[in-house]
Amino acid sequence: MRITSKPWKIFIYLCLILLAVISIFPFYWLAVTSTLTSADVMRFPPVLTPGSMFAENVKSLVTTIRFGTSMLNTVFVAGTVTVSVAFFSSLAGFLFAKFKFPGKKILFGIVLLTMMIPTQMSMVPLFIIMNKLQWASTFKALIVPGMVNAFGIFWIRQYAEGAIHDDLLNAARIDGCGTFRLYTRIAFPMLLPAVSFLALFTFMNTWNDYLWPLIIISKPEKYTIQVALSQLNGAYYGINYGMIMAGTLLATLPLIIVFLIFSRHFMENISAGAIKD
Repeated sequence: MRITSKPWKIFIYLCLILLAVISIFPFYWLAVTSTLTSADVMRFPPVLTPGSMFAENVKSLVTTIRFGTSMLNTVFVAGTVTVSVAFFSSLAGFLFAKFKFPGKKILFGIVLLTMMIPTQMSMVPLFIIMNKLQWASTFKALIVPGMVNAFGIFWIRQYAEGAIHDDLLNAARIDGCGTFRLYTRIAFPMLLPAVSFLALFTFMNTWNDYLWPLIIISKPEKYTIQVALSQLNGAYYGINYGMIMAGTLLATLPLIIVFLIFSRHFMENISAGAIKD
């Protein structure tokens, strides 16, 4: 039987629909439980239809933690880190891919070596450095260490080697373009698909980061959303699951919005690049 036959197409579509349902169900369950009481969340069989407690759960949430402040803090930190990584990593990756300079291989080897060091191993020395600089419990401690990363440099370098032709750069040099102008006018537009992915990846990782903000931030007014939500577990004698789920749902919505925006831009640029000569 051919793969293009009608029964096979129906089977493939059914499998895709099943996978889509499995993927979407956790988000649906999160939305449903955010509208229930703790007693309803623990019921068996589980309640699969929305309740009427969402407003009450949100009210309990904003009175228990500084939810709005924590969201704004996270937007600021994640947005700043994302823009910084997109700029510095794409610039460094472009230079490593298309320029020759002394020590290039050694420097790039050092960049790759830093990727092999577990993040947890760097937290103690990083914490000491932040204390020495008196940056503890400040946004600088959350932003500066993440302004450029080895993965971003490696990713852009690999992409730039195949996406940017040397003849195009040589022609731009003949027209009088300097190094930075080559990056802004020639390289960056051609690197947009890779930069879009890197920006999306960085934003989601920074938004979801929990351990480092928990270690370095001690002031509640500087909490990021993940740290603020973790405080809900000890806010009551019993755990208010509906309130926790409501907070988790509201904290997840910006990620979904950013993903939809960047993924569309990423796919549009991939499609455009596929049809270029």
